[in-house]
Amino acid sequence: MTLSIWNHRNKLQRTRQKIEEGRLTVGFIGGSITDARPRHNWPEPVIGWLAEQYPNTRITVENAAIGATGSDLAAFRAKRDLTDPDCDLVFIEYAVNDENEPTMKRNRTREGLIRQLLAAGRRDIVIVYTYSQNMYDAMQSGAVPDTISEFERIAEYYQIGSVWMGLYAFEEVKKGRLRFEEWLPDGLHPTSRGSLSYGQSVIAYLTKELMESDTKEARQEASLPEPLDVKCWDDVYALSFDQVQTSGPWAVRRWPHLEWIDHVLETSAVGAGLSFSFEGRGLALGFDFGRSSAEFRYRIDGGEWLTSERERPSWLAEDGWYRLSCFGDDWAGGSHRFELEVIHGNRANCTGTNFRLAKVGIIR
Repeated sequence: MTLSIWNHRNKLQRTRQKIEEGRLTVGFIGGSITDARPRHNWPEPVIGWLAEQYPNTRITVENAAIGATGSDLAAFRAKRDLTDPDCDLVFIEYAVNDENEPTMKRNRTREGLIRQLLAAGRRDIVIVYTYSQNMYDAMQSGAVPDTISEFERIAEYYQIGSVWMGLYAFEEVKKGRLRFEEWLPDGLHPTSRGSLSYGQSVIAYLTKELMESDTKEARQEASLPEPLDVKCWDDVYALSFDQVQTSGPWAVRRWPHLEWIDHVLETSAVGAGLSFSFEGRGLALGFDFGRSSAEFRYRIDGGEWLTSERERPSWLAEDGWYRLSCFGDDWAGGSHRFELEVIHGNRANCTGTNFRLAKVGIIR
């Protein structure tokens, strides 16, 4: 696979149509590089360009990106944050945050997310790739990092356009137009100038797709093809807390601290337990996680008790990381039983016993 910034695979027909009708909803999902909260990330110049170019179109923005999250959590968030708001154009950014995930898992979660977005046949998708310093050697030698080449295989299969924003900025640095410290002072998170470079690469893509005349016929809408991986995460759902049995002091609380979490099932009592049964082939739990979070021991289908030992990086705050823990996605289909007990963790950087469960995610 050769290095290419822009891959135009399918005309953005839904986007064109909605612009002509005067209303366009644009969705973003990804990690900290796309997160709206810093107020200078690359979606900002892209939104500004759309609003400038189409002043008679009401632009609605659904930026659902969350720092330090990957496509696994996104697969469980697609309905709430992208399809329920009926986004017409969705940008997906997970090349960096999926980088350290096993190849099989990230391919399944990415394809599952994409299939959920395409299932209704009512939206356009553009995949964007940012940069981490781990990609330097491959890109400098003219190769495509694995996390991107794997994404491109999925994009080609589903005929989804893509923009390699990281390569665009990388080439600006090589040409002397952009200093590296202006782009990525920490090797990962762009400054305002770096975000502008990322945004300009996407604007160039949109300009060709939406404004330049093109004799190429748009691809006709077709039924969704068979998945590349039959175990992709395209059929997932959240188990209601009403279906979770508890022992000890627990409370379901509306959660004001993270806008992407509606409620948490919370305790701070060591020894408190929960359990539930479900139908499916896999399980993932989402948490409001931090240094003050408790660990837990658990077992599946009455098997051996195992203990969680989640990494707590140096940047981690007391709480505030919407973190997903996956327990498997290839079990035998049917009924399963999950049991959990809260423990302290007995680690130097485990400063509390807060257990805040935000999602019980089932993979079918």
